[in-house]
Amino acid sequence: MTVMQLQQEGVKRLEDAGIMDAVVDARYLLDAICGISSTQYYLRLQEEIEESLANKYLETVDLRATHVPLQHIIGKQAFMGYEFVVNANVLSPRQDTERLVEIVEELSDGSSILDVCTGSGCIAISLEKRTHATVVGVDISPAALEVANTNKKLLHSKVTFIESDLFSNVTGRYQIIVSNPPYIAKNVIPTLMEEVREHEPILALDGGEDGLDFYRKIIKAAPMYLQAEGYLCFEIGYDQGLAVQALMEAQGFFACQIIKDYAQLDRVVIGQWKQND
Repeated sequence: MTVMQLQQEGVKRLEDAGIMDAVVDARYLLDAICGISSTQYYLRLQEEIEESLANKYLETVDLRATHVPLQHIIGKQAFMGYEFVVNANVLSPRQDTERLVEIVEELSDGSSILDVCTGSGCIAISLEKRTHATVVGVDISPAALEVANTNKKLLHSKVTFIESDLFSNVTGRYQIIVSNPPYIAKNVIPTLMEEVREHEPILALDGGEDGLDFYRKIIKAAPMYLQAEGYLCFEIGYDQGLAVQALMEAQGFFACQIIKDYAQLDRVVIGQWKQND
C-alpha cells in the first residue's frame, strides 16, 4: 500500500464514522505513526509503506473513529508555541485560551501569578516561561497535577504546582490571579461533541446550573490573595462576559473589561482589586 492509498483509506474510515476534519486528523496520525509530515506527504505519495506500519496506522485511525480525541491518541497538544503532554485526566489546551495568556502576559510586572484550575499546566507554564514571574498553579485533581508536573519537567519550567480545592491550600498574595475554570452549564454538557462529553474530565467542564459556579467562588475569595491593584483574569464562554463582569463589579473589582478573541467572540474578562482586605 502506498502513502497516498493509506492516507485515503484513513480519511474514508474517519468520514464514515462522522469525524469532523477527517482529512486533517488522518494527516496528523500519518505523521504521528508513520513519521510522514504534511510536507513530506506530497513527496512520498507513491512510496510503499511497510505492512506492519500500515496496520498500526489503520488501528490508530479506527481508534479515532470511536471519537477518542486526537490529542489523547497522540498524547500531546501545541499551545503558545510549546508542546504539552495531555491525556484523559486534563482538558486539552485550546487555541482560544492563548488569548488569555497573551492578556495576562501584557498585564504582568514579572512578579507573581496564581493559576487556579491549572489542569495540564499549559497556562501556568506558558506564563512562567514568557514573563519569568514566580508562578503557582493549583488544581483539585491529583491526576491532573501529575500531568502538569510531567509538562513542567519536559519544558524545564519553574512553576510550583499544588493540590488545592481552589484557594484551600494557597498562601500569600499575587499580582495576578488567572483562571480558565469549568464554565459549561450542566444541561449543556450532554449536547457537546462526543469527543468532549465522553473523553474530557467532567471536573474540567461542569460549571454548575448556569455555568457560573466557579466564577462566583473565585471572585468571592480572590481579594484575599491579590495584591493591591492586582488583576483577576478569566477565560469565559462566548456568552458569559456580561454576567462575569457584573459578578466582579459587585464584589468591588474596578476597571473590569471584556476582551474578544481573534474570532471576535467574548473570551476574557479582567478586573483590578483596589485594596487588600
